[in-house]
Amino acid sequence: MLKLPKRTVAATGAAALMLSLAACGSSNNGGDDAGSVSGSVAVDGSSTVYPMSNTAAEYLSEENPEVEVSVGFSGTGGGFEKFCAGETDISDASRPIKDEEAATCKEAGVDYTELLVATDALTVVVHPDLAVDCVTVDQLKQLFGPDKPAKNWKELDPSFPDQAITGYVPGTDSGTYDYMNSDVVESEKEILREDFESSEDDNVLVQGVSGTKGAVGFFGFTYYEENTDKLKALEIDGGNGCVAPSVDTARDGSYSPLARPLFIYVANESYDAEDGATKEYVDFYIENLAEIAETAQFIPLSDDDYGNTQKALEGIA
Repeated sequence: MLKLPKRTVAATGAAALMLSLAACGSSNNGGDDAGSVSGSVAVDGSSTVYPMSNTAAEYLSEENPEVEVSVGFSGTGGGFEKFCAGETDISDASRPIKDEEAATCKEAGVDYTELLVATDALTVVVHPDLAVDCVTVDQLKQLFGPDKPAKNWKELDPSFPDQAITGYVPGTDSGTYDYMNSDVVESEKEILREDFESSEDDNVLVQGVSGTKGAVGFFGFTYYEENTDKLKALEIDGGNGCVAPSVDTARDGSYSPLARPLFIYVANESYDAEDGATKEYVDFYIENLAEIAETAQFIPLSDDDYGNTQKALEGIA
């Protein structure tokens, strides 16, 4: 059984108040009171997006406990499998849906709407005692790619320590794995190196890297922020010098190519269902998106991106 991510974020008083006020002013369900809506909502998918969707569920329960939202984290790929099979109402994703996944949904008659909810900075971490601070994209390919992967840090650069490389990476169902593979490593084999340990639970990766000298791994920025006392984040040289992962560098595009979008996919039929539960949850989620992203320690959308998300939501009906 998977261990739940520890990032079930408790709201600060200020954030809770902001969300409460926003919810009170909501026009969900044609202006009906939130308490008049009841039902269940099933959410699954990306472990990276999990904290946002779970935070939204927790806040909504304060406004309307009659809407029961269950949030799981089987990975982006695993989430889409359930979503396209009609087992969930919403799928969390740390990458866009793949063509083959979209085709599966279409064949099953599952129409959906993609909603961009935040930005993340995929963060490459090492054991805190490792004397390496910055790597290039080519070195990332040597670290994580399947073709002649580096076994010792000195293979990447003569100035790096003579230390064996061990690794802890997300599982193959993870959108984080997919993003590293497709957008960074760009392997023709469409896989990462297979001698590293893998897990769908990012906390396992944190424990592995922090407890193994010479270890390297990667996951979402928030998991690193929670573990700065155990890990060191590598700066990335995407061609214009070394850049550290941060809110600002992810937003301005300088943390390239590891800044990435995060999504939720909403089943249109669930959103339009008579009980109104999925609509209640999604409308609340998007209306309070900036506060939810900040509480869950993600990078809120720019005004333009948020406007596009609102338009996409309005288009469901």
